Amino acid sequence: MPINLTMITSDVLSRFIIETLRLSGALASYADEMVADIGLSSARMQVVGAIHDAPAAQPVAHLARGMRLSRQGVQRIINELHDDGFVAFEPNPHHQRAHLVVLTENGAKAFNMAIERQNIWMASIKDTLTNTRLIAATQTMIDIRDELETPSLTTGRPSHGHNEHL
Repeated sequence: MPINLTMITSDVLSRFIIETLRLSGALASYADEMVADIGLSSARMQVVGAIHDAPAAQPVAHLARGMRLSRQGVQRIINELHDDGFVAFEPNPHHQRAHLVVLTENGAKAFNMAIERQNIWMASIKDTLTNTRLIAATQTMIDIRDELETPSLTTGRPSHGHNEHL
């Protein structure tokens, strides 16, 4: 059941959002350190993960849309990954200029190494958290994201769902 944001005090919601942003920054910093020696960063890992998890090879615009990031930002990272041999471009039968992005063998190897490290890290902190708390926190984040992505007639928020600047 979605949370009702009008029932929450602004101080509580503000604190939750601030802590979410701080957690995001801490996770990115930790990930940067964890995968730096294999040629990745948290941003690169996010893009490589999207490529890895896609059901089929996709162009940059589709990857960016799925990640809720700007196409230009994802394109920059993909270009760097290409220069470093982690991704390759394949012809797109549906569009002459928008090539499909695929992981190379080196890209898949780096991704798997990063996931192994992530799993070790997650195992090391599992005793401080419970599934119940994580499920509740996850659902809270989903509910807030859904609220942000739902167009509002009173606020005039756009309905396209791209809130990457929030």
